[in-house]
Amino acid sequence: MSTVVPVPLTARNAGLAELHALLRDQHARKVDVPVTAGQIRAVGTHLQLIDTPPVLSEAGVTDSTGLYLPTEICDQGLADKLGIPLPYLRRLRTHQPALYEANVNTWLQADDRRFLLRGLRGAGDAPGVARAFLSDRYKIIDNLDVLMAALDGVRLAGVDIDIDGCDLTERRMYVRVVCEQVAALAPELLKNYRSPFTGAAGADNPLVFAGFVISNSETGCGAFTITPRLLVQVCRNGMTITADAHRHVHLGGRLDDGGSAVRWSSDTQDKNLQLITAQTRDAITTFLDTDYLTTKIRELTATAGTEIADPDKTIQAITSKLRFTDDQQREILRHFIRGGDLTAGGVMHAVTSVAQTIDDADTAHEMEAQALRALHLAATSG
Repeated sequence: MSTVVPVPLTARNAGLAELHALLRDQHARKVDVPVTAGQIRAVGTHLQLIDTPPVLSEAGVTDSTGLYLPTEICDQGLADKLGIPLPYLRRLRTHQPALYEANVNTWLQADDRRFLLRGLRGAGDAPGVARAFLSDRYKIIDNLDVLMAALDGVRLAGVDIDIDGCDLTERRMYVRVVCEQVAALAPELLKNYRSPFTGAAGADNPLVFAGFVISNSETGCGAFTITPRLLVQVCRNGMTITADAHRHVHLGGRLDDGGSAVRWSSDTQDKNLQLITAQTRDAITTFLDTDYLTTKIRELTATAGTEIADPDKTIQAITSKLRFTDDQQREILRHFIRGGDLTAGGVMHAVTSVAQTIDDADTAHEMEAQALRALHLAATSG
């Protein structure tokens, strides 16, 4: 299902300034309100907020009532909270709007819980965007605040870093950080590999850089996370090491019963952001370290040398286990052949190089996260 929304929600391979500007725009438009069944109803394929409290922000007081167009993530929350099968709800939105309205309203009327709706005001008279329908225990940690707190952690660590690219989806924000000052040679890992993009030989460009990915979700799709990431110089392939990730869950106390808006104390919010700053600084100490980098390269190299006798069969089996699509499977095989490294390491490189070509940022980051598993599956399958 695709919907046209009146405010920009996403960006792919953006620069830091572009991401910051988009987050500031969203921050200025945000409407976060606690709702009961009597304050929300479906009108066609929109949600209407009724008698909800005004939202207080730096920009002043904003009326939260009105129509909001749900995103796929919001529909997912509605389906989960109301017990409606998600595929069914999506079909109704596309083909039977009247039944979408009837189903949502029927199950809302039977529910006495309170929820949190995260929305964005529309431009002018246009409907807003209903971004997420969440539990009233969801602790809001906005992407803009996370970004600024994490960058403060980088500043406190006193290291020179570059932003390798930023992505923003309806689900998550991703900021890829690389430190080319922390580099190590990986001649065995790259000796037979060629970039499928340029043909450059890994043997001539055997450097691997240290880095990490900062990610966060404002819509209930995951915690604030810092994950180490290795970046291969010859092709800019990235490999995330999810086993070593730092994670901070978005789960807090319930909303105050008499509250007129979703407002946790400034002390609580400050402590959350201070923790993010501290975690970023600690992650830099751990991940942007030559010993950590060389240890990970050594671990990869020990597994990567297994030769692949039947690439077609092996890649088909691996991509099936990792639940990649048929198109992704074909692209991984094509990149594997173009990369020229007929080993388990070549499978890993193929997964990460294909990830660079994927338009959907969530899918691309998930592929990077699966690359090490693909390496180990390839090594055990031969």
